[in-house]
Amino acid sequence: MIGSAWPKVPLSEVVTHRKEFIRISDSQEYMRCRVQLGARGIVPRDRVLGFDVKTKEQQVCRAGELLVAEIDAKLGGFGIVPDGLAGSIVSSHYFLFNINTDRINRNYLGYYIRTPEFQDQVTARGSTNYAAIRPCDVLKYVIPLPDRRVQDRIAAKVDALADKIEEVRENKREIYQGADAMLHSAYMRIVADAPFRKMGELAPLVRRNVEVRMGEEYPELGIRSFGKGTFHKPALDYLSVGTKRLYLIEPGDLLFSNVFAWEGAIAVAQPEDEGRFGSHRFITCVPKQYVVTAEFLRFYFLTDEGLRKIGEASPGGAGRNRTLGLAKLAEIEVPIPAWKKQVWFNHLQTKVRELLTTQQEVEIELNALLPSILEKAFNGQL
Repeated sequence: MIGSAWPKVPLSEVVTHRKEFIRISDSQEYMRCRVQLGARGIVPRDRVLGFDVKTKEQQVCRAGELLVAEIDAKLGGFGIVPDGLAGSIVSSHYFLFNINTDRINRNYLGYYIRTPEFQDQVTARGSTNYAAIRPCDVLKYVIPLPDRRVQDRIAAKVDALADKIEEVRENKREIYQGADAMLHSAYMRIVADAPFRKMGELAPLVRRNVEVRMGEEYPELGIRSFGKGTFHKPALDYLSVGTKRLYLIEPGDLLFSNVFAWEGAIAVAQPEDEGRFGSHRFITCVPKQYVVTAEFLRFYFLTDEGLRKIGEASPGGAGRNRTLGLAKLAEIEVPIPAWKKQVWFNHLQTKVRELLTTQQEVEIELNALLPSILEKAFNGQL
């Protein structure tokens, strides 16, 4: 149990609610901020003219205050206002609290509000869609409060470890950026003098019709937006299929979601996708062997140029009103470098994906690291 040997006090002993509002001027620019869920800190929301702020009575944040989101508190909507966001505004759906730094170290408090023990105390009232807390609730939450020197020592040790975690994250970001830049540089080299050919000639539409039968199941495939690949949906039975038309998908198919291709719902079916099915909303193209590869086409259509062409071939409004037309897709012209260059480039893509997969595994470990550190810190083990 956290800090079992330390005295526990209500937050009302170390923080006080500050409720002050200013009148927003239409001609002035304001910075707005928001609290990230999971008590992961406060970040900028946007900069706006006062004219665009609907509610003209707003609160001004001060550096070092505790900021609480009325509705998102149950999801960890707590944070300490950083120096860079002093003067930013928030609505009445946030609560601001002065912190008595003679009694409590700000960073100590900032770390404690990230613990499960603190979050377990946050119970919201109201409906599911509007479960809120009030300032009086916050003041009743209990926090272990050891001697100030102990608080300072804990905060300093967690600060140092958190800085190291952030340093690793920054290195990861640099790896991501470097890999992406390298891949795009290689792509630009191989397409520099490549001829353009129409999709209809390179990778025509293929429909593998399925006769749906009573007693059989049909596992569906999905396509994530933003180039994030395929995913598996639950299997449909005969009754669930209803009047929906299903088509068999095979590994190596180039897949487009006809309603979300414009936002990068484009993928190549993988070996693990074998035996899956797609509805009529899937556009399944089969590249001609030794002419073009599915992985090269996928990469091209996820570039700015490729997405622009997909967008132009998907007329209409936003969301499901933007449908990629089959005839328009077939007319899109794509640069086609020599087959060997495409194969080399695909090998490079594979290496980059392996690298990024490793980095994602590191990220999972990093996400688990700070909670473990906090548990040790508030158990007196640091």
